[in-house]
Amino acid sequence: MTSPLQSRIDARGPIRRVGVIGMGYVGIPAAVLFADVSSIEQVYGFQRNSPSSGYKIDMLNRGELPLKGEEPGLEDLIKKTVDAGTFRCTADFSLVAECDAVTLAIQTPFANPKDLIPDFTPLVEGLRQTGRYLTPGTLVVLESTITPGTTTGMAKEILEAESGLAAGIDFALAHAPERVMVGRLLRNIREHDRIVGGIDPVSTERAIELYRPVLTLGKIIPMTATAAEVTKTAENAFRDLQIAAANQLALHCEAMGVNVYDVRAGVDSLKGEGITRAILWPGAGVGGHCLTKDTWHLERGAQMLGGDLDYPHGQESIFGVARSINDFMPRHMATLTRQGLERVDKPLAGAKVALLGWAFIKNSGDARNTPAEPFYDLVTEAGATVTVHDPFVEDDVGVPIETDLNAVLAGADAIAIFAGHDLYGRLDPARVKHLTGQEHPVLVDGRNVADPDAFIGAGFVYKGIGRGDKNNHPVKG
Repeated sequence: MTSPLQSRIDARGPIRRVGVIGMGYVGIPAAVLFADVSSIEQVYGFQRNSPSSGYKIDMLNRGELPLKGEEPGLEDLIKKTVDAGTFRCTADFSLVAECDAVTLAIQTPFANPKDLIPDFTPLVEGLRQTGRYLTPGTLVVLESTITPGTTTGMAKEILEAESGLAAGIDFALAHAPERVMVGRLLRNIREHDRIVGGIDPVSTERAIELYRPVLTLGKIIPMTATAAEVTKTAENAFRDLQIAAANQLALHCEAMGVNVYDVRAGVDSLKGEGITRAILWPGAGVGGHCLTKDTWHLERGAQMLGGDLDYPHGQESIFGVARSINDFMPRHMATLTRQGLERVDKPLAGAKVALLGWAFIKNSGDARNTPAEPFYDLVTEAGATVTVHDPFVEDDVGVPIETDLNAVLAGADAIAIFAGHDLYGRLDPARVKHLTGQEHPVLVDGRNVADPDAFIGAGFVYKGIGRGDKNNHPVKG
């Protein structure tokens, strides 16, 4: 016997018109990929016309990419779908009523991770706007990373209250979390397996229908909505844990006078059946919108849905410990900077520090939760003067961002590399030293992009994350 929801979906027919709410790093590539599907006639990219982000509407409708950094193929696909008339950005949410499917790709940060209460304000507003114009047979998909239990809880309640319709009867509801990395957005959506979890089998199948045409290599993995929520938060918590393990190893290697990258290569070399060595890279800290908060979504879900959580009494969650290690790395960068200056008898107070890279990831303008910020605050509070350079980040992030690298390096006592931008890997030691005007400038490499021997040979004091083999080198010249 056909369910009421299946009957409403059958009456609508195939998905032809799609709405994507939230024109950011997830929503923009998703929208234009949908718009490039031959069976889809129209995609609306919904964006609030706010003072901070309303500019995206006109840019997207001109076929321009409003995101900074390198995103292969994305601007071309925006222009292609705009010219074809299949994609349009709008602030008119009443057009949700025309859509067969609506996805929400809205940020879900924690205002304060310690209290495990997320700031769902933007997501709630997006859900309300969707619910106000929802029509029977529509599919609603949350792509945002959310606390487990949100789809069948808060999201369902808001959509039902605003629409007067019932989820699972009048409209379909699912969670299909994004799995993208800045710098490879289109590739990730096309090639990564897609987790799809509906609140019921009919919702799951309708969501699979939506996503299947945009996948080139990835397959669809169906499950329940709550299992999909746990999957997304857990995979980011695991990645954060793996980075924390690499960072902990780096700190150990520094203490023992060992090169962590040699150790990493050795550990990673063991291959074979039943053997996995998922060892990631250490660095100056973890940033971005996902890893810095998704652990707390997972922890909160366990608290809210777990009932009696059987766990070693008095022990911290290993995921929470990983977060604290990764949050510590900018402080360690400040310690390395201070130690480097001490080797040439200079205090941190009064020193000029050139901070290279405000973005949290290489060759990108994404500065969300950048680990450079706590470093900036720490060394500034210690009395240093900090000048920031980043070729991708615009000057709207709370600190002045300089685009003239030579000007930032001029007169610097210490240089701290926080982003692995290709530009910083091409720095010439002799030229950099000349620009600083220092006999022994300090280089603190948080991303292992500089050749230690080349900088040491030029007279630098070198400090690097995990470089116990180099951090106490004799100062030359």
